[in-house]
Amino acid sequence: MSAFHAAGAEARFIGGCVRDAVLKRPAKDIDIATPEEPERVLEILEDADIRAIPTGLKHGTITAVVGTQHFEITTLRVDVENYGRHAKVAFTDDWTQDAARRDFTINAMSCDEHGNVYDPYEGLEHLGNGWVRFVGEAEQRINEDVLRLLRFFRFYAQYGKPPINLAALRACRKLAYRLPELSGERVRGELFRILMAPNPADTITLMRGEKVLPFILPEAGDVGRLRMLAWLLERAVKFDDIDVDPVRRLAALVKPELTPDELVALSERLKFSNRERKHLIAICAPTPIIHVDMSDKDVRLACAKVGANIVVDRALLSWSGELALEAHLPPARTESWRRLIETARDSHLPAFPLKGRDVLDRGVAHGPDVGRLLKQVEAWWRERDFRPDRTACLNKLSELLEPHP
Repeated sequence: MSAFHAAGAEARFIGGCVRDAVLKRPAKDIDIATPEEPERVLEILEDADIRAIPTGLKHGTITAVVGTQHFEITTLRVDVENYGRHAKVAFTDDWTQDAARRDFTINAMSCDEHGNVYDPYEGLEHLGNGWVRFVGEAEQRINEDVLRLLRFFRFYAQYGKPPINLAALRACRKLAYRLPELSGERVRGELFRILMAPNPADTITLMRGEKVLPFILPEAGDVGRLRMLAWLLERAVKFDDIDVDPVRRLAALVKPELTPDELVALSERLKFSNRERKHLIAICAPTPIIHVDMSDKDVRLACAKVGANIVVDRALLSWSGELALEAHLPPARTESWRRLIETARDSHLPAFPLKGRDVLDRGVAHGPDVGRLLKQVEAWWRERDFRPDRTACLNKLSELLEPHP
């Protein structure tokens, strides 16, 4: 901002960072707008020794880098022609015209570095009341960019309060058939943000009622398990080191009977990363069964088989499933679920003490017998709750190699 003022140019913070600052929420991305055209922005940054990356000159966007922080600086624009997510733009010096092309009133605010807020579409009032409203006519704005349909539900989940805007809801229902036009990455991004909201089940239920959900997630089942999962971690039971995870919440939402092939198809359609795909399939796998009456030893065995994080995820889903059927569990059962999760979290299992070389050193030839013997000793070691040390495991190996009468 100092660089712009030194050049006699105007600049303001704009969009989501203003919205979140008003609510005293942390701002993830800090965007800046200016009437100055991109070439002039590059000159201003260069004169101030600020690194500039011409990320989107055609659309008026420069990325300024200060330390490790990136700031997108965009010249004020008006849409000349619209092609969905890609529009032909012209630059302007009119802040209100630029605000008119933004999606929602709560995202159309700007402010200077002194905190003076410029609010051409009553965004402050709407934000205070929890009203998510399109700038202009809802159907037209969605037709310009169908992603705005999902963004409406995302912002309602994160910022909205009843009553919901009926005109926007009617437009979403009418245009939901266009959602398959979106890329899997875009759909996944918005769906995950909806699932990360404090109470995503209400918004998912709303999307189902308006015939929107089937176009993006036909695999969705009953929302009861998702509702209770969010309630558990947000309000009921605080585990300091268990974060809200969109894949875990998605696993709570999809039908429990989905096959691995169906889960793979879902992951491919929504362009999951390999890590996200494996995580979803592992949470939804039928075995090992995680139940509240497991002994600590069985919990550790399950952790050794699939990993402690997956055991925790599946325990949370099973617990949430019980709560969806019976909201008030006996205190002893609640404590048992808590103990199971804490046992899994604290299960720092030792590495198996033997290697293939230990088998070879006892005269076994290279081949399948080496792996077979190691697996036998490891199974014995696990059954004893991972307690036998290297000497005990070597003794067990020697016992297996002894000739039987």
